[in-house]
Amino acid sequence: MLRYAIDGSVQSAPARTYDVVIIGAGLAGLYTAIHIDSKFSCCVLAKETIEVSNSWLAQGGIAAAVDSADDPEMHFQDTMIAGAGLCDEAAVRVLVNEGPQDIRNLVSLNVPFDLNQYGDLQLTREGGHHMNRIVHAGGDATGRETVKTLAYIASKRDNIYFYDNTFFVDIVTDGNGAVSGILLKTETGAYHVIGCKHVVIATGGIGQVYKISTNPLIATGDGMAAAVRAGAELKNMEFIQFHPTGLWSAQAEDRAFLISEAVRGEGGLLKNRDGVRFMEGQHELNELAPRDIVARAIVRELNRSGESHVFVDITAKSSDFLKTRFPTIYSECLRRGIDISRDWIPVCPVQHYLIGGIQTDLYARTRVPGLYACGEAAYTGVHGANRLASNSMLECLVFGRRAAQQINRDLITDTAGRDLALPALPVRNGRTLDYMAIRARIQNLMNDYGFVLRTASGLAYALDEMKQVLAQLEDSFEDCGAYVECLNIASIAVAILQAALNRKESIGAHYRED
Repeated sequence: MLRYAIDGSVQSAPARTYDVVIIGAGLAGLYTAIHIDSKFSCCVLAKETIEVSNSWLAQGGIAAAVDSADDPEMHFQDTMIAGAGLCDEAAVRVLVNEGPQDIRNLVSLNVPFDLNQYGDLQLTREGGHHMNRIVHAGGDATGRETVKTLAYIASKRDNIYFYDNTFFVDIVTDGNGAVSGILLKTETGAYHVIGCKHVVIATGGIGQVYKISTNPLIATGDGMAAAVRAGAELKNMEFIQFHPTGLWSAQAEDRAFLISEAVRGEGGLLKNRDGVRFMEGQHELNELAPRDIVARAIVRELNRSGESHVFVDITAKSSDFLKTRFPTIYSECLRRGIDISRDWIPVCPVQHYLIGGIQTDLYARTRVPGLYACGEAAYTGVHGANRLASNSMLECLVFGRRAAQQINRDLITDTAGRDLALPALPVRNGRTLDYMAIRARIQNLMNDYGFVLRTASGLAYALDEMKQVLAQLEDSFEDCGAYVECLNIASIAVAILQAALNRKESIGAHYRED
């Protein structure tokens, strides 16, 4: 495997040093940043802007036992059941026990959570939960409202610096394998090495590995791929959560629009074209079964019927209720000619969330000294084989804060004398490749063989093809972001397929038909 995505033809220049560099400006990155002690300098990199992230797009909410009728032990049990026995118990206990305080912290930071008629947090329920414990903001715009608030707070901190439209390329390590900086590519195309002793990977998901995803176009696995090149380990990459209800479209789109699970939490029913509720009898929670069960049921229904989509029926609710509770979904569907108060919503499973990721401990530390990971890019052990709905944003908060607390304890500010130069690298083949075609090839293979239902023969075929794609990319280099993104996507695809082939039993979000 390549150690660096670039080759020896690239010239880089040292830039300013910081105590901490956070890659990613979504919920995990921002919450980590505001918990870094103000006496330490903190740089936050965004590939584009804060408005382009999985966090910004998150609709449903944040799960936590904040109601007097609920308790962390009940949340613990729901999480463990959804994770199909593969959750790390210690990590789950950290999540459910510390999560309520992080919600209270967000309230104190003026995140505009929706309130009920008594002025208390309005709570709803999603798949796999036996209690109403999902807090939300702006109806179905929890991610956007939370990120906006945290970004504003971070922008007012003198020790936090933002770099937008910055392409993170690699983690630079010293002779002992510890973090010494990062390599980035600016808007002008210049390469810079930023010196630091602590790097937090909070780059989100890997949606562009698949043909249809709810993730934005920037979700190319950059942080995970760079972490592996630096010596970190990936774990449980076979567990991909395919959201059962992406809004179906007859036209290809850059990103699938999500019909939140909260719609089913408010009474939405899954039906086929004939109006039959096919989830009845599939699970005790029917439409609110864990997502992997619902996704498989939909795929099987589509295979049976030959149709391209099924439907969510929420027409039992009034137009006024739907406009208030789901303003984003209501307006987007209406823009497409679907009045969800009268029309069924066409949906199909789409790639949504990576359950695995960079392996970390309970303080977000990887095995590379100075390298941390949190949010979707990390594997904390919380989700096991299947993520419980709305635990992901809570994971961003709890383990982002824990990463910051650990960094604050360990941080040494003196970086004088640190060598920020990249090691001498060989020059690789400089041929130009068709990166759009390569990306399409990767996505087609993953959709055909690494989707909701998998087989050994399909996985083996796709893995062999993907290794050839990766070898072609590793043998060449072109000084452009498209090359690095393709390299990262291919690296992640190989990791997913290899892990899926190795795990022969069906469990959680990984289902082997054979």
